[in-house]
Amino acid sequence: MSADVAAARAEARVRELRQWIREADYRYYVLDAPEVADGVYDSWMRELRHLEDAHPDLVAGDSPTQRVSGQVSVRFAPMRHPTPLLSLDNAFGPEELREFDARVQRWLGGDASQYICELKIDGLTVALTYEGGAFVRGATRGDGAVGEDVSANLRTLGCLPLRLRAPCPERLTVRGEVYLPRSAFTALNAAQTASGEPPFANPRNAAAGSLRQKDPSVTAGRGLRLWCYQILDGLECDQGEALRRLAGWGLPVEPHWEFRRDVEAVVVWCEAWRERRLDLDYAIDGLVVKVDSAEQRRRLGATGHGPRWAVAYKFPAETGRTRVRDIWVSVGRSGVLTPMAELDPIVLAGTTVSRASLHNADYVAAKDVRTGDIVLVRKAGEVIPEVVAVDVSARVANPPPFVMPTACPVCGGSVAQTEGEVAHRCTNPACPAQVMGLIIHWGGRGAMDIEGLGERTVRLLLREGLVHDPADLYALSAAQLAALPRFAAKSAENLVSGIAASRNRPLWRLLVGFGIRFVGERVAQVLARRFISLDALAAASVEELQAVPEIGEKIARSVHRYFTDPDNRSFIERLREVGMRIADPPPALGVAPPAAAGLSLAGKTFVLTGTLPGWTREEAAAAIEAAGGRVTAAASGRTDYVVAGQKAGGNLERARRLGATVLDEEGLRRLLEG
Repeated sequence: MSADVAAARAEARVRELRQWIREADYRYYVLDAPEVADGVYDSWMRELRHLEDAHPDLVAGDSPTQRVSGQVSVRFAPMRHPTPLLSLDNAFGPEELREFDARVQRWLGGDASQYICELKIDGLTVALTYEGGAFVRGATRGDGAVGEDVSANLRTLGCLPLRLRAPCPERLTVRGEVYLPRSAFTALNAAQTASGEPPFANPRNAAAGSLRQKDPSVTAGRGLRLWCYQILDGLECDQGEALRRLAGWGLPVEPHWEFRRDVEAVVVWCEAWRERRLDLDYAIDGLVVKVDSAEQRRRLGATGHGPRWAVAYKFPAETGRTRVRDIWVSVGRSGVLTPMAELDPIVLAGTTVSRASLHNADYVAAKDVRTGDIVLVRKAGEVIPEVVAVDVSARVANPPPFVMPTACPVCGGSVAQTEGEVAHRCTNPACPAQVMGLIIHWGGRGAMDIEGLGERTVRLLLREGLVHDPADLYALSAAQLAALPRFAAKSAENLVSGIAASRNRPLWRLLVGFGIRFVGERVAQVLARRFISLDALAAASVEELQAVPEIGEKIARSVHRYFTDPDNRSFIERLREVGMRIADPPPALGVAPPAAAGLSLAGKTFVLTGTLPGWTREEAAAAIEAAGGRVTAAASGRTDYVVAGQKAGGNLERARRLGATVLDEEGLRRLLEG
């Protein structure tokens, strides 16, 4: 047999095996109706690997053999989502579902709307992109606009098709939820315990940690699964049709979704699932109710937070009775003292609870919580457990009431209460608890995102006297770290590399890292876009800060107070000396910095649709927001301008109906230039 004939036969056999394996995966993961014995499936995989090893030119990225690449990632790269992954408003009970329906009917002018009801999977949100039917990339939700590229790890999920069933759109982005079945969670924690590692707190945390492993082969062994439930980009259709199409393309779709004609039928469905959820092998933290019609969803639009056409129905919090072993006080990174109840362990919302927050001294006094009391504890999903009531009749002794300490339990510093606030604070900025909290916060994913800088590492660095504040991190060497307990040469190098990389984070992450009161991710992004540099922000007056959209007096005074504090100014100078990036690049396309040009678009709301030939949507959005404007995902009655490029979508038609001004790219440039 000639070499050409042998190669042709091998190629044909490879195509045949891949098709058989994909069909078997579809029947197993999507239809839940496997028709092939495990041994037969394994023999196909072995033969396919043998043929690809013998003919490397036949290896393709979407081959079932390529699920585990084996390549270890040092850090996950940021990935901007083509469509923002918005959050949902919540409804806590039937009446709030009816209020949601009333708003929908009012916004639709009384048009009847049919609803799709789905289970809300308690997992990790991901966006999956396919091109030409092949899986090309996937990312976590992140902040909704930018997530982490976890494509290599997603490929290890057997339920994720690397090639869609035809016919499918040329380009498609879908939203899904990666989760860990309860049975897999139990097995994983048993393995963790047997190896001396701490168990995961709940299936969601286990799923998140498993998907963000540096080594994809670790992810492959965790038993993660996936449900897909929304088409983000590539096709617009009613939600029920979208779910059918997703399944038809070979993507796994949670099977318990149903149509409901009106809100009363929705209420009945939601109430029924309060008990049924316990029969599932995966955790759900609620239900999702969506308007089915794509045309009605366009009319309803979205806020900056989430769509008006959907709501998450949250199950009531789980409660249980237990005993308070002790009451102690924790100290946070901002110096706030928080009373905590140490409890006899109790299982709530799928996790073992052994401590609960008592919030503040006023809360403890109002509930009259004392050591030894029998209390009612409440927990819902990821919310920190709290003590909601005391069974005074079960109090067998007369323990003394709790009194907030006058000295910090960590450093012994004085404790003060600011007028008008309920919180008690340690006034010593060098308090070890505050320092440790700040450094942990500094390295967190929402701030400087330093891989490996967790609580245990920070505690070790402080104990060894190697760091005293976040600026000291940038002087650490791999040799210093490698000499510490539990540090190997490779892990030391990785941490030093991660710390070095954080020097070049965007300005908004630096602002989050400072831990300024009232400044979270959204406020930090607003301030960074307005001032561009740390120096410009530090020089701003309270009045100038208040002039920025979304910045009120409370935030403005807090920011101004932070930058006028001598210790904070000294800290910033030390960051400058270690090479920290303290300014963002100027806005795209030559737009003048907003501090100089003024907020020419303040109060104006924009929607971007279609492709702009001269810049990306991200660049256009950055320029608009730098000039004080706000960019939203969908047109609504509050939209002032729609910037329409090539292949503009449904937002353009809706904007015209609503009377918004439509601009092309040149019109946007002229508007930005005043």
